[in-house]
Formats: sequence, structure tokens, C-alpha cells
Amino acid sequence: MKKLILGIAIISSAFVFGQKDAKDVNAQLQASNKAAMDAYQAKNYAVAAPKFLEVYNLMKTSGQDDKIYMYYAGLSYALANNVDESIKIYTDLINSGYTGVQTNYTAKATKTGEVTTLDKNTWDLLKKSSSKDYTDFKTEQTKSVEPDLYETLSTLLLNAKKNDEALALIEKGLAKFPNNAKLKEYQGSALYATGNTDKFMSNLKEQLAKNPNDGTNWYNLGVLQSKNPATEAEAIASFQKAIELAANNPTLTNNANQNLVYTLIGDDAKAVESINAVRKSNPDEATKLIEARKERFNKALPYAEKWYQTNTENLDAVTTLREIYGITKNQAKANELKAKQAELEAKQPK
Repeated sequence: MKKLILGIAIISSAFVFGQKDAKDVNAQLQASNKAAMDAYQAKNYAVAAPKFLEVYNLMKTSGQDDKIYMYYAGLSYALANNVDESIKIYTDLINSGYTGVQTNYTAKATKTGEVTTLDKNTWDLLKKSSSKDYTDFKTEQTKSVEPDLYETLSTLLLNAKKNDEALALIEKGLAKFPNNAKLKEYQGSALYATGNTDKFMSNLKEQLAKNPNDGTNWYNLGVLQSKNPATEAEAIASFQKAIELAANNPTLTNNANQNLVYTLIGDDAKAVESINAVRKSNPDEATKLIEARKERFNKALPYAEKWYQTNTENLDAVTTLREIYGITKNQAKANELKAKQAELEAKQPK
């Protein structure tokens, strides 16, 4: 989420609200704005948010519908973890077509050389006048915050588990901003959360075609591929790619090693069942199956060792590596891990 550019939120006393109670309204406006800014700078976002809304409503009542203060309120609610209020405001902003684009009017004071920001009417009058007090009249448009609105609201909806709403919003946003990398990333998360794994896989492949060095996407692709026996070989390659790219991401490396071990071993219970089924009737076939099983465990061994090296207190890592050492006939290592397993099991709550 973007932080406020605090200077923008300072309200000029030059605003005119009409003759009746103009002084009182302007005083209230200035007070509300100061309270909002002070609270925001103090990171008291729960106080800042309603104060920004108060500023917005006061200005709107006076005929100035400046939604930038509504935007500040939505951002402050998000920072205060008031997800419902933030979602409501961001939704209203998007539906209203708000972009946040503003035109800044500046001129340089001749005497001081200082560049001053002016309201449009004053800027027009000075530019048309014969006075030489100001020169170098310029206009500049601020950047649109519309992509940020879609990105932030998508995150809020996903965090609130409103996955279908998030997906609809993301697709709406991508229709306007088809090259937005964050929305593409969030689309994948939303597709996965809504159970649309086929489309999620297509999304991951599309992202990897654009950025083949994204280790997280390779890992996520591997997870999906590992769930289908027909694509297990592809899953292994995806996990290996993720490990290769995740040298500076210990968590991702650990998860990829763990999943790679399980994928390489496969359904071991089913494999043992198949061996037992033919052990007496077809010893040669049983021997083949036993050797194939041992080969799978040999391939998984280096990844299991890496998983254990970074998770020496993880019971699953210890148990899995002990079993692999047993199958691959490294009894000394198996005994070592058996002792470690007993130690960890003794620490488990009864």
C-alpha cells in the first residue's frame, strides 16, 4: 500500500464556502484536516481515517467533491486493519471512476525565485495579467492512483477470504490494465483460492513465460503438477527450478525440497502393497518393484538431507530421512536419525 504524500493533504485557507458561516466552516475544515494529519503522522490510523472522511464530507457539503480525502480515509482504514470499512471506501472509489489525477498549477516568484503552487483561478489571472511578479507558469498532472486502487482492494478482499469478489475485481482491473504484474499475481491467488486450479496453472505458465526467474511461481506450478500422477515428472522439474532460483529464500527452498522428496518417493504405501501382492507368485516382478522403489528413495535422498539440514527439529523431516536411510541400506545414519526421532517424540505433548 502506498503511504500518503503528506503535503497534498494540507488544505489551503483560500477555499471559499460562501458568505453564511464561511468562517466557521473553514475553521472546522482546518481543524479536522490537522487532526487527520497529526493522527496519520503518529501512525494512529484508526483516528486518522474517520477524520479524513470528515474533511471529505465537509468539502462535499460546500460544493467541492475532492475524493482524494476519501482515498486517504480508505488507506488509513486499511493500515488500521479495519478491512470492512476500507473495502467499502475502495469499492466506492473504483465504482465512481476516481483516478486521483490532479493538475498542479505553479509559477515562479520573480523576487525570490521560489516556485509556488497556486489554485487554477489565481494562476489564470496572474498569467493573463501584465504583472511581472510571476514567470515560468507551468501545469503538471499527477499520476493516476487507479491501478493502486485495484491492487489494494484485491489484497483486502483476498485477505478477507472474499475470493469470488476478489477474482471479479481483478478481472475488471486487468481489462483496464492488462499488463499489471501485481493484478496478474493476485489473479493466480484468487483462482487457486476459488478452486479453479486448471486456470490457475494456465496463469502460472503465462507468468513464467514472461518471467522465467520467478522461483515462487515455479514452486506453485510444481505443487499443482504433483497432484496429478501424469505430470509428476514435470512437477519434479518445477521444484528443482524453484530450488535453483530460491537461493536467497530459505522458506521457499525448504518447501520445495520437502515437496520434491514426497513427489520423488510417490505413493509408497501403494508401492509396498504392489510388492507384497506379487512377492510369492512372481518373485522376479517383486524384485523389479523393490529395485524401482529403492531407486526412487535414492533420488529423494539428497533433497531429504537438505530439508533436514535446515529443519533438524522437524519430526516429519527426521522421520522421512530415517526411512530413506533404511530403504537405501545406510543403517548407521538410520540409527542416528532413529535416536533423533525418539528425542523429538519425547518432547511432543501427551
